[in-house]
Amino acid sequence: MSKSARRRLGAPTLAMLPRVADSLSFLYAEAVKIVQDDTGVCAQVDTARGADRVYIPTAALACILLGPGTSITQPAMATIARHGTSLVCVGAGGVRSYAGIMSASLTTSWLEKQVKAWANDELRLAVAVRMYEARFGSASAPTGATLAQLRGLEGQRVKALYRILATKYGVKRFKRNYDPDAWDDQDPVNKALSGANSCMYGIVHAAVLALGCSPALGFIHSGTQMAFVYDIADLYKARVTIPMAFSLHASEDPERDARRRLREDLRAYRLMPQIVADIQALLDPSGVQDAPERNNDLVHLWDPQAGPLPSGMNYGFEYGETSLE
Repeated sequence: MSKSARRRLGAPTLAMLPRVADSLSFLYAEAVKIVQDDTGVCAQVDTARGADRVYIPTAALACILLGPGTSITQPAMATIARHGTSLVCVGAGGVRSYAGIMSASLTTSWLEKQVKAWANDELRLAVAVRMYEARFGSASAPTGATLAQLRGLEGQRVKALYRILATKYGVKRFKRNYDPDAWDDQDPVNKALSGANSCMYGIVHAAVLALGCSPALGFIHSGTQMAFVYDIADLYKARVTIPMAFSLHASEDPERDARRRLREDLRAYRLMPQIVADIQALLDPSGVQDAPERNNDLVHLWDPQAGPLPSGMNYGFEYGETSLE
């Protein structure tokens, strides 16, 4: 086999990328070195006895959350990118999501749908309304309601949910509080909720990146590189993270327990495929998904009249040479 043929076989294609909906949820890594050896990608910890290694099923993961004290080698990152697994840099315990790394081989089909809807005020409002309806039911958004009215209705529903869950779990008083500078002073419910929400952001971030969308182009949130991630994560808080946090009100380590419970709930709810389907439905409610065929070139040229054109071709002779002098 020639070198060029081997290079073509080794290059990532759409057919080689695993569907994020079929992946496992996430892996949180802290204070380890992620390296590539002859067998695969592994998390390594140096001890007095030598290096202890645990191999990571990168091809089966939707994302790897890189916590404090974690380092990663370039060969390991290259393998993770080839497998279509996203890397998300997070703070301690998964709290805060700072940045994400995505594969360069992704199609821009869903990004283009997102940009078209985001750049048009009428379409953007329609997507925002669909988000509220997905959270609270189709009748929750009155016809002609403004975003300000929808935000008010959202606040009322969330406060009512807090009261119901506080009564259910015997929490005498609860007020939502997120203050990273006074983290240790917060009550277990707030710690569990903040930790679970941050892990949820990492999972949603991975799904957004896996589809090739922009995390920054939000429809309700704006002004941050995580705006679209916050939009999508809000769809699941009332069903997943908020009830979980109240159930951990007596936990001695609510952050750790929230992460573990969230992993279990992701499998039970089959949340990853739901996230992917919800993003697609919000951006393309008609259900017309015009992603390119698996064997098509990932890169093409844009033309307003002719439509997408093949790349890697010289069009100078097709349309005649033109002098720029």
